[in-house]
Amino acid sequence: MTSKTGGISCRDVFTGNMFRGPGPRGWFIGAGLSILLWAWPTWNLVWSVDEPPAWKAAASVSLIAFFAAYAFLPQISWRLGVRVGIASVCIMLALSGVIIFLIGREALWTWTFLACAIAMTSLPPRTDFFLIVTLSVASATIQLVTGNAEQALVQSGLVLSLGLMMSAFARLIRQTARLREAQTKLADAAVAAERSRVARDMHDILGHSLTVIAVKAELAGRMLDTVPGDPARDKAAAEIAAVQDLARGALADVRATVAGYRGVNVLAELAVARTALESAGIDAELPGTVEQVPARHRELFGWVLREGITNVVRHSGAARCRVRLSASGVLVEDDGVGLASGGRSGNGLIGIRERVDAAGGTVSIGPSDLGGFRLAVEV
Repeated sequence: MTSKTGGISCRDVFTGNMFRGPGPRGWFIGAGLSILLWAWPTWNLVWSVDEPPAWKAAASVSLIAFFAAYAFLPQISWRLGVRVGIASVCIMLALSGVIIFLIGREALWTWTFLACAIAMTSLPPRTDFFLIVTLSVASATIQLVTGNAEQALVQSGLVLSLGLMMSAFARLIRQTARLREAQTKLADAAVAAERSRVARDMHDILGHSLTVIAVKAELAGRMLDTVPGDPARDKAAAEIAAVQDLARGALADVRATVAGYRGVNVLAELAVARTALESAGIDAELPGTVEQVPARHRELFGWVLREGITNVVRHSGAARCRVRLSASGVLVEDDGVGLASGGRSGNGLIGIRERVDAAGGTVSIGPSDLGGFRLAVEV
């Protein structure tokens, strides 16, 4: 199972890497401890009753499957998003239904685990609250219908209290993750602003001084040309010419350094893209972070993003633009006029192809899923 944005592979599962990304990193440990706590009651519930071996085997398999889903799926859903979170909840609900069908009312205690897992799964806002309350009400209703009023209060109270507590804990984790992401963005923006300031000062101060030195050295050389020739004059002219060459070389070095400091960066281009699309009245669907992009690709992806957004704003006539970033690729697409629009094969895209080819990547240009133009780069 993989994802375009930091997906999970089989290797991640077996090496434990899937527990190092965003989300409740201690969930797997806590889930394992809670499962061990209930191991003995579960054994008694299934194997101490007088039932056929086939029934005991089916009940055991369903419980093992449920607890495996309980331990793994919430953490995985944090990495892969809302759709996987919804699928995870559906799987756990189905497994819980099988357990209750096989064992009976006594298996309603699994809903306490289910409520905690729902709270820790990446569901849409307030969906977890609705599901937890529904489980609590359903648990109380089943216990009352079967004539166990005391157990109804205890069971529904556990489901509701533990589920809401874990839901609050999950919201705290998400808020902390958002704050860390904001801190990272602010730090990157501060570094970019400081680099820009240093580049501007370097260009304004050193560039101006070196230009004056080069001009004065050239003027001194012309003045020496009017002096009658002799060895001392020729030597002075050679030294002045050397000074002029050194000044112009140093000026070129300063400009090259400043160009490097002012180089294109995907973070800065993402901010510019947001402003440009909003100004053009285009609905922008942009990534909230560039953390997944390696440092070695950020300049290249910045160029791709600049060219792609420029085409969208100037030529597409689009109402919607979508940008996707990953560790190895960038995608810019719109719902505009598509390949028929002008400027699609101009110098900008030729330059992008050259840069991407130099980096060992590929450029894909074609119709978008949105109905317009699509520019995709994979490195």
